[in-house]
Amino acid sequence: MEILIQNYLTSFPTFILLLIMAATLYTLSKGADILVDQAVKLSIYLGVPKMIIGATIVSLGTTLPEASVSVLAAINDNPDLALGNAIGSIIADTGLIIGLAALLGRLPVDRLVVQRQGKIQVWAGILLAFVSLPFFSGNHGNISQPVGWLFILLLILYIYLSIKWTRDTGSGKNNRDNNDSQENNPLILQIIQLIIGIALVIGSSKILIPTVEITAIRIGIPQSIIAATLVAFGTSLPELITAITAVRKGHGELAVGNIVGADILNVLFVTGASAAVTKGGLIVPVNFYYLQIPAMLIILFAFRLFSRGENEEITKKEGLILLFLYIVYLFLNLKFI
Repeated sequence: MEILIQNYLTSFPTFILLLIMAATLYTLSKGADILVDQAVKLSIYLGVPKMIIGATIVSLGTTLPEASVSVLAAINDNPDLALGNAIGSIIADTGLIIGLAALLGRLPVDRLVVQRQGKIQVWAGILLAFVSLPFFSGNHGNISQPVGWLFILLLILYIYLSIKWTRDTGSGKNNRDNNDSQENNPLILQIIQLIIGIALVIGSSKILIPTVEITAIRIGIPQSIIAATLVAFGTSLPELITAITAVRKGHGELAVGNIVGADILNVLFVTGASAAVTKGGLIVPVNFYYLQIPAMLIILFAFRLFSRGENEEITKKEGLILLFLYIVYLFLNLKFI
């Protein structure tokens, strides 16, 4: 699909590409507005914290680009791209996106979600690092097909527990203060609008990234710089735009929940599905043990520490630390190229 879009866009003159870029930026923004607004309304309707909605429904939608890219890469015999995309997305989501969001506004954290989904987030990262170790494969690791299916089973268990926790949380918080708005916006309509918001965000991202890439090539930006920035950054764009929009609208906890859920899904859904569709599993390159996996664990542990702070929010100072860790990771990546 991406190749078809790129080939189609290549036929346009640069001026038209600039117009497409402006249009997709607008639809990306509007899609994020719809997504955040409907997620907040759904939170009110169900009587559950916004952070839980972010960690379940919103994160499942915004993680779809990573899943599609990684599964297709695995099917096309490019397993290191599949695994690298999943691990890189966790690092970008937790370091870059949470870091930027914390600097732009308040990022409150819900204690209950930190105790539940937050623990799963860290243990999912540890599990991914453990199964990546080279136990039986010599100097490189292998995430086998059975392990991939195990991850899928754990994903189903995670979804079941999330639904159960949502019901338990909502049972005592039946928020019906806005009866008029709820009558005008039934649950099915809110879900449809939420899906429309997710589709606009993902669809706009799929068009925006190749448009910028083609334009950058035409104006003389080196291919290596494009690969290290736009292509690597593309699949995390939905989470970034959603987080910034949520913070701008005063719903920082939705942004935090989205990243927590996205990290879990990058392990169980993205890596699991990618390994499950390949008979030989996902090969773990040797250099992943020197940078990718340690960077993922360091950023996850830092986020876990910050989210358990006494002030119950990710502060600007903590956001700056996460952003700094991500920048260091980028510089080290250039060294390993």
